[in-house]
Amino acid sequence: MSQKKTLRAGLIGLGMMGRHHARNLRALDGVDLVAVADAHGDPHGAAAGMEVLPDVDALIAAGIDYAVVAVPTQFHRDVAIALADAGIHTLVEKPLAFDIAEAEEITAAFEKAGLVGAVGYIERYNPALQEMRKRIAGGQLGEIYQIATRRQGGFPARIADVGVVKDLATHDLDLTAWVAQSSFASVAATTTRRSGREDEDMVSIAGELADGTITGHLVNWLSPFKERVTIVTGEKGALVGDTLNADLTFHANGENPTNLWESMASFRGVSEGDSVRYALQRTEPLATEHQAFRDAVLGVDTTNIVTMREGLGTVRAIEAVLVSAREGRVVAPEGITARA
Repeated sequence: MSQKKTLRAGLIGLGMMGRHHARNLRALDGVDLVAVADAHGDPHGAAAGMEVLPDVDALIAAGIDYAVVAVPTQFHRDVAIALADAGIHTLVEKPLAFDIAEAEEITAAFEKAGLVGAVGYIERYNPALQEMRKRIAGGQLGEIYQIATRRQGGFPARIADVGVVKDLATHDLDLTAWVAQSSFASVAATTTRRSGREDEDMVSIAGELADGTITGHLVNWLSPFKERVTIVTGEKGALVGDTLNADLTFHANGENPTNLWESMASFRGVSEGDSVRYALQRTEPLATEHQAFRDAVLGVDTTNIVTMREGLGTVRAIEAVLVSAREGRVVAPEGITARA
């Protein structure tokens, strides 16, 4: 019986997110973290005992099978293209790129080379949302009517180069399209700036998916509490995912007897039914994400990664949100060009 190949992994970027990637790569079965790179060194001691290489070229020269890119978004394009040219499978932290043109270039490079390319949308791997997706796919809710998300909290000191749309709302746009298995057809957004920064710190988004599902998203860095909630409402009830606590609750539609007076008899509403909070296996989402990417590289399972093509779709939706907020109109992501 042949032994499963041990993959040689490299990591570029040892900042706030990179340190967690380093920890998970070091603990991942079937993978050796053999090289790390960061032009600014290792401020969090995430790669203790390892030489910190200066750039992506040195990382490639270390002879790696795949790489994780955790540098600031503005550098994603250059690093990812270098890795694609070198024939290295790559997981890029979200969002895929700073704008549509860069996202298109990265996606095309990896697809042309036949490489496994993925985007690090960690929220998809939260136990609550993984279970939610399975139950929706299994028909528990029937037809999906609406998806609403709330992602609120205080300002994170790690953010320097983007606003709340590209940093946080990108999660909600990705997970909504994934949960429904339908892309965004249109968005209407309003943003504001209250913290004195150049970029927006609060956004409200109303959307519609290609399958007719309506969506709503509240995202901000201005709330004195932290909230991460996804609510999917369908014909048979609603699933509520709390990704802070990795909880998933189902609220069933109750039996609604038709003993109504004549003027209300034709109204098909719902009433409160049973509620169930599911017992979930609470594994770290980032660990699950790394397992999924490892399995995709090995060819064991390529279905549980966020593909670069999906990541490109989310970048289009992000840009549509920003255009909508700026111009005060409903915007279709597919109508956004690379120069929008």
